[in-house]
Amino acid sequence: MKILYFAWLRSKVGQSEETISLPDDVTTLYQLITWLKTRGPAYEEIFTDLNVVRVAIDQEHITGDTTLEGASEVAFFPPVTGG
Repeated sequence: MKILYFAWLRSKVGQSEETISLPDDVTTLYQLITWLKTRGPAYEEIFTDLNVVRVAIDQEHITGDTTLEGASEVAFFPPVTGG
């Protein structure tokens, strides 16, 4: 699965994308986030407040927990404001 990081999340983890193999017990978005947080302090930091992180699965914006079944890409990014 490809994981993408944008804006300040990319700066914190030090990469814009990575390809990972999910553990068998990671089947939902929240399980993925919990697993990513175990990978180091930068991951723990970016997922401390999920109110400031948006998610897209296969380029579709989602809210709340959802299954990762069949997903090939998860993107994490901050809320975007315009003006």
